[in-house]
Amino acid sequence: MAGEFPIMTTIPHFLREYVMNRFLPDRFTQLLIGTVLLATLFPATGSFEHFMHLASNAAISLLFFLHGAKLSREAALSGLKQPRLHLLTLGSTFILFPLLGLALKSVVPDLLTPQLWMGVLFVCTLSSTVQSSIGFTSIARGNVPAAICGATASNLLGIVITPLLVTLLLHRHHEANGLSQVFSILLQLLLPFVLGNLMRRWIGEWINRHKVIVNVVDRGGILLSVYAAFSVAVAQGVWHLFPPGQLALLVLVNAVLLGAVLLITTFGARALKMPRGDEIVLVFCGSKKSLASGIPIASVLFAGSGAAVVLLPIMLFHQMQLMLCAVLARRYAAQLDGVEAAAVAAAATETGTPLATSR
Repeated sequence: MAGEFPIMTTIPHFLREYVMNRFLPDRFTQLLIGTVLLATLFPATGSFEHFMHLASNAAISLLFFLHGAKLSREAALSGLKQPRLHLLTLGSTFILFPLLGLALKSVVPDLLTPQLWMGVLFVCTLSSTVQSSIGFTSIARGNVPAAICGATASNLLGIVITPLLVTLLLHRHHEANGLSQVFSILLQLLLPFVLGNLMRRWIGEWINRHKVIVNVVDRGGILLSVYAAFSVAVAQGVWHLFPPGQLALLVLVNAVLLGAVLLITTFGARALKMPRGDEIVLVFCGSKKSLASGIPIASVLFAGSGAAVVLLPIMLFHQMQLMLCAVLARRYAAQLDGVEAAAVAAAATETGTPLATSR
């Protein structure tokens, strides 16, 4: 067919679909990349830049208001039934990740530029994801109610814990406006979240019926923040802050971080003899980092080119965690299928019942 690469015509359709779904960025990551390119080629300047800054701030506040309105207090409180599991998950998110990040930086401090190390450590301070953590737990046939509770608690606590960890790990409290930035993030993110949750009884049902609107605000607010941050950064020469080879090294550092956490949570859960369903929750909720929370927080805590540089690691980490955890979730599900099939075969052998065969 004209216009196609010859090699692609020799690949079966199902194989092409598999490669595209497995290795190409998800749709939202593609939108993020497009937004970065747009800001690079057509950055907002002057009064338009000021307008975009105000618009992105308003969109972020609205985003957290809607997240607060969606939060079920019953789901959040249900975590009290499994305190050990959720403490381990939060420990992986807010303690294990920062310790690993600091250890990597101390071992190979010159591997990345100081700005990119700042971005890597910022990734380590973020809360877990909600949708993908629950989705992968469901695919792997884990403890979905516990995943809902753990991911929700992580996001809620992250609004407060992440700014505090940033001041601790990145020493931003030494800056003149460091504490005011922490206060700003609490005012811009936590206050709308609390107000939204207080109004849940009146608007919660409407939000659940209009999820498309919520998704547009969610994605749109993040894209506006990325465009505003990179517009300022491009004017300050962000792409000259690090050599091109740093991107490959950044991918390597992210891979080491993600791989280490997955290994520790997996074998740690087995050492503690946790049920299989709870192990899955710890692995998927404890290894994720939220892009949806990270970008708004970065836009408040970091200014100018600093915000753009810290966004690069989380954008890469987001895609890497989706790709790897998709593989792990399917593997967990396949293992359970194998165990169930073996159990059925063993029971049939003991009772002398012939196994059903497909014709």
